[in-house]
Formats: sequence, structure tokens, C-alpha cells
Amino acid sequence: MAIRHLYEQYGAEGYYKEHGDAYENPHFAEIDALIRQNFDFIDTSAGVLDLAAGGGEVSSTLQHLGIQNIRGCDPFTDALYRKQTGLECWNFSFEDIIRNGLPQDYYFSSVICSFAMHLCPEKQLYALCTQLFDRSPQLFIITPHKRPELEKLSGIELVHEDFVLTPRGKQVRLKMYHRLY
Repeated sequence: MAIRHLYEQYGAEGYYKEHGDAYENPHFAEIDALIRQNFDFIDTSAGVLDLAAGGGEVSSTLQHLGIQNIRGCDPFTDALYRKQTGLECWNFSFEDIIRNGLPQDYYFSSVICSFAMHLCPEKQLYALCTQLFDRSPQLFIITPHKRPELEKLSGIELVHEDFVLTPRGKQVRLKMYHRLY
């Protein structure tokens, strides 16, 4: 059964409580391809935050490209992420980040969120992005949807966009954003 249907049945939190230890993103090949073909756009100089990191698909690709200064963040799969990547992982949810921000002593040159930002309620996107941009000048979204369309939010600019096709011909997009102020 597709993850989308399981999300509908259990909700995201319920799904990951049941399946988080064995989660595998079925679109790892597309994530890997997007990171590799857009690597020149990703600033890794001060580290990368892999937000909603899942099993570490983004981080694994970055590790294979020689990047080691990476931290994950996922409220449901933090143990799986640590096991699969050997990297540290916070277990903050989007709501945690909106309420409390990220730890003040951390700064990242890029935040990459794959296959998750569309799950954030639209009315909370601006607050989440504000907190993320407080810790990083670049935000990358990898999504199988056109959502979220952060470029519609005040003060956020879509700088670059790319896509790859799944074997079934569907687009998986990478969007790169900067804050305008």
C-alpha cells in the first residue's frame, strides 16, 4: 500500500509510530538524482540540516558526495536516521521548531527538507520558514507535489527549481528558496 494511503489511514504520526523503524522512502532514486544534479547550488560550508530526515536519504547522498557536516531532524525516525547514517539527529517536529526555533548555537548553510514540508499546515508554513531562515540562508524542498509553494509567502523567493521523473513519469521537484530580507 502506498505511503500516502497509510498517512490517510493512520495520520503521519500514527504511521511513523507503527512503521518508523523500518521506513524507506520509495523515491530515494529521485532524491539522490536531484541532490547530485543540483549539488552546485547547495552551500555545505557551514553544514546542512536534513529536516524531516526519514531514514537519511538526503544525508546519505551528501555523505557519498563527501559532505560530513550534516545533522538530521525528524520527530519519528530519529533512531532509524542515526542507525543508517551514523549522524546525530534531533527529534523536533515542525510544531516544535515553530514554537522554539532550532538551538541557538547551531547555524547551517543549507536546510534540505524532502517529502515532508507539504505535511505542514499551510497556515503554519510562514512561521516554520521564518524559524528555518533564522538558522540558514538557503532552504531546499524536495516534493512530489507542487506544494508547498513557499514563493507565495511574503519575503520568500524561489531561486531555482528542477525536477526528475519517477519510473511512472511523475515529477519529483527540488525547489531552492532564499529569504528576501
